Amino acid sequence: MSEQKDWRYAFFLGCVIPNRYPMIERSIRDVFEELGAELLDMPGASCCPAPGVFRGFHIPTWLVIAARNIAIAEEMGVSTMTGCNGCYGTLRDAWWDLEHDREEKKHVNKLLAKIGKEYKGNFEPKHVIQALYLDMGKEYIRGFIKHKFKDLKVAVHYGCHIVKPSDKRPWDGEYENPTFLDEIVELTGATSIEYKEKFMCCGAGGAVRTAVKEVAADFTREKLVNMREAGADIILNVCPFCHLQLDLGQLEVNNFYKDIIGEQFHIPVIYITQLLGVAMGMDPSRLGLIKNHDLKGVSPFISIQPFLDMVKEQLI
Repeated sequence: MSEQKDWRYAFFLGCVIPNRYPMIERSIRDVFEELGAELLDMPGASCCPAPGVFRGFHIPTWLVIAARNIAIAEEMGVSTMTGCNGCYGTLRDAWWDLEHDREEKKHVNKLLAKIGKEYKGNFEPKHVIQALYLDMGKEYIRGFIKHKFKDLKVAVHYGCHIVKPSDKRPWDGEYENPTFLDEIVELTGATSIEYKEKFMCCGAGGAVRTAVKEVAADFTREKLVNMREAGADIILNVCPFCHLQLDLGQLEVNNFYKDIIGEQFHIPVIYITQLLGVAMGMDPSRLGLIKNHDLKGVSPFISIQPFLDMVKEQLI
């Protein structure tokens, strides 16, 4: 096992995780604790704010709210770390923009001074997968893998904000055909399968889901068809909003497009730290891998029982 470092992050939850998928939060907290990292809560943190909403209407407001969130983490002396692509897009883009525009930074701090805050820009906002892949590294994580899947086919979904805009991301040129998420998945013994339009949007972004749900579902339909044709056992993602669209979105696709999809979709949707946690020997229920339930309007919308059955059968 590689030498452990002093990894400390301010854990930025955002909106979708606590409201829709608290099980994702649980899995992130438990996996990072097992890996020896400390996640600090962020008292007073607000919406990031959402890039497809606030930024689309008024960039100065978007910037100052984002800067306030970053400043909360700076007061702790650490980087923000989020498990949401949209939050990552906002925090990372705002940080980048403010570090490259002195006048904008001065204006933002003038506003923040009214509430006793100051944005300094000393700490780079990060994503969960960035902390895993770039801070800790594959070899370090490999040392914690206790069980491996024998034959699990995973359709990896990156999402949009994790890799673009490319000049504001840390992936060293891996923007059009990135592999960092696939590489982490395959530490578990699972196979990250190739499928058509792998890097296409899930359909939810840019407020499309809110504006025209049928259009969002059509994007999702195409992704699901391609994943199924490639033989996917599960869908894996790193964003709770993508998670929602690929989870609840399956029910919507089954409804809106039932006449053209043939067999209805029931592909379990799993977050990266849930998969990692299982391979690390952690209790699936502790990771939020909840069995099917009869509750209405409550996630997970697609049963993950097929994945749990694979866990029992495949882990070696």
